[in-house]
Amino acid sequence: MSGGVDSAVAAARAVEAGHDVVGVHLALSRMPGTLRTGSRGCCTIEDSMDAQRAANVLGIPYYVWDFSERFKQDVVDDFISEYSAGRTPNPCMRCNERIKFAALLERALALGFDAVATGHYANIVTDAQGNRELHRAAAWAKDQSYVLGVLTAEQLAHAMFPLGATPSKAEVRAEAEARGLSVANKPDSHDICFIPDGDTRGWLGEKVGVARGPIVDREGSKLGEHDGAHAYTVGQRKGLNIGYPAPDGKPRYVLEVRPKSNEVVVGPKEALDVSELAGSRFTWAGLAPADPKTPFACEVQIRAHADPVPATAVVRGGELVVTPDAPLGGVAPGQTAVVYVGTRVLGQCTIDRTVSAVPVDARG
Repeated sequence: MSGGVDSAVAAARAVEAGHDVVGVHLALSRMPGTLRTGSRGCCTIEDSMDAQRAANVLGIPYYVWDFSERFKQDVVDDFISEYSAGRTPNPCMRCNERIKFAALLERALALGFDAVATGHYANIVTDAQGNRELHRAAAWAKDQSYVLGVLTAEQLAHAMFPLGATPSKAEVRAEAEARGLSVANKPDSHDICFIPDGDTRGWLGEKVGVARGPIVDREGSKLGEHDGAHAYTVGQRKGLNIGYPAPDGKPRYVLEVRPKSNEVVVGPKEALDVSELAGSRFTWAGLAPADPKTPFACEVQIRAHADPVPATAVVRGGELVVTPDAPLGGVAPGQTAVVYVGTRVLGQCTIDRTVSAVPVDARG
């Protein structure tokens, strides 16, 4: 129970369904803020108190479990390491993968519980053979199946998403109010929970240091300087501070971040298009394809709020390789590519490499 409306209503529905429910709030920081700032963050003392009040209304036991050390190692340190390597990580994916459905689930099962129920908007469907599949939620705008794409078959076997079939967030809020839950109108949390002021660039600067370096074009010509390559990500347009326009007058975008040389490479928007993406760290959400080494049709989604696009996927050379039907723009190493077949989440990979849709000799 995060202290938000979604997890509170999920717990209420689990109780109403006849399950033996215990509310658990995760303490993920050793020094949590005492108050939220607007709708940023999700792990403050105030949030834990909101969760406890909801548990009291529901009449269920409530505990706070300290996972701060594991969260630091598996999520925060990973985030810093990935940015330092010029990659763009998704900490929500890592938290679901390593905390909520690994550390939390492991402890829950050890204590004799059957499942972890969360307020995520996603559905679990059981096929005729009893295999569990992860599917999109009923409400497309709130669907959160993307950030759950890291779940394995074993984790899906012990997961519950009571809100998956709910058509709108407004309905969840109305239900919370009808149940007397004080979080009914609490703002949604957003941004990165361990950077509550939203200043990712400043936060990373404190953690990894600031080292000035060159901003270069694709031919290696210096165009300007940056205050730290970690502050840039592929596809970024704002904040380049080059000072003068490109010869064609069009905006420049970040094409690549090179931590070893401390260079940020920029160029035209069309140079962002990729014809292929691949990652060696891939998993299947439920049963794997019968023959993943044979190309199969799918859709791929590369951000939580991006539209899925038609593609072909195959396991080749130890990688999950995805080829979109049309070039994708702004794909950064470190992002997660989630593969869908219809509404089903088939699997995911952390993107290690991409292939540009613009041939090298056509880049000028």
